[in-house]
Amino acid sequence: MIDFRILPVTPFQQNCTLLWCEKTHKAAVIDPGGDVDRIRAAIGKLGIVVERILLTHGHVDHVGGAQKLAEALSIPIEGPHREDAFLVEGDYLPRQCNMFGLPPVTGFTPSRWFDDGDFVTIGDETLQVLHTPGHTPGHVVYFHVGARLALVGDVLFAGSIGRTDFPRGDYSALIRSIREHLFPLGDDVNFIPGHGPMSCFGDERAHNPYVADNRV
Repeated sequence: MIDFRILPVTPFQQNCTLLWCEKTHKAAVIDPGGDVDRIRAAIGKLGIVVERILLTHGHVDHVGGAQKLAEALSIPIEGPHREDAFLVEGDYLPRQCNMFGLPPVTGFTPSRWFDDGDFVTIGDETLQVLHTPGHTPGHVVYFHVGARLALVGDVLFAGSIGRTDFPRGDYSALIRSIREHLFPLGDDVNFIPGHGPMSCFGDERAHNPYVADNRV
């Protein structure tokens, strides 16, 4: 099975997640938005071996520490979907850092772009990749079937949903991603959002004012 630790990083309190295979202690870091030294300290304390960095989408608060961590650990950066290339390649990231007063980072190209239905391994465990556009066009979600756990980035939050007023955001696509790709996974699926506390899809279907069943 898998285990995880959530580390809120940067002034945005973005949920960076350390996810690992309990049998092999092989791990992935999902969305290392910054505070790389703190992330590395947590990795050392847990005694896990990080194999890869996984990104849910290209916004700077989720990817700002990816290059530095990848270089420090000699591991690849993987994800999101290639529709987010405009966010991580070129000068978009440096401009975002400047806008928000974050440490400067340069653009990069991940070692692998994901498509809907892809799989990625962590030790002996496997995550399913779901393409969930709306917050960004290339946003992806990582789902572990056995643990009933989804890492949903900024698609869905406890009691809220992701913003769609950023470049190429799409409100209708976001709602479809939640209702057609996430909720069918099951009410019992717990999820780690990009910010804030965990929740489960059943609670959001019942009470989330944006996507509850009674709003259909």
